[in-house]
Amino acid sequence: MMNPNADAVRTAEIQPAEALETPDLDLRTTGRARHFLRDREIYSERDDADHVFKVEAGVVRTYKLLRDGRRQVYAFHGPGSLFGLEIGKAYCLSAAAASDCSVISYERRQLERLAAQSERLSLELYLTVLRSLDRAQQHSLSLGRRSATEKLAIFLMNSTELPIVGTDILLAMSRKDIADHLGLTIETVSRTFSDLEERAFIEIKGARRVCLVDVAGLRELCA
Repeated sequence: MMNPNADAVRTAEIQPAEALETPDLDLRTTGRARHFLRDREIYSERDDADHVFKVEAGVVRTYKLLRDGRRQVYAFHGPGSLFGLEIGKAYCLSAAAASDCSVISYERRQLERLAAQSERLSLELYLTVLRSLDRAQQHSLSLGRRSATEKLAIFLMNSTELPIVGTDILLAMSRKDIADHLGLTIETVSRTFSDLEERAFIEIKGARRVCLVDVAGLRELCA
């Protein structure tokens, strides 16, 4: 949730909004509103991918469970973001509410029919796939080659389009979610948050709020 009393509060590490609205098509009339409490599953890996979803409020995480019980969080999706768009017939990831959230579900076949009728909608769906590919490439680099400090710095800087000094970030997701997204342990995430605060890069204002204090320094860590 956005804090109405703060002008510079952002929700952390969410996907860019894909509008899914065109001048000639009002998709709001074709979808179904659904509400999920924190940690409630929206769909599971290998379920039939017969619906595509758009986040209206809150944050959704998409993730994969490994055979040994570990979890890799692929991405966090915030208001306006699209998820569940698959090439195959089944979902390759699972999706659950990272916070209390509202989503609109669209029948995949109906959305495909509408895309065939609308060049703009077809382009928006195509761009969504390209963004997902780019996100996967960047995240793969971070997981394989960056330190815990670099990973967390990138996570925080990616939380807003224009990082500026004094920007407050609301962490809708848990520390466990962040750890599983960055390929770290909860202890390492907590320790790295504390280290960044001690070095005056950030200020921790509560369990779920972080203020960016030294944006230039964070950019250097990201580089």
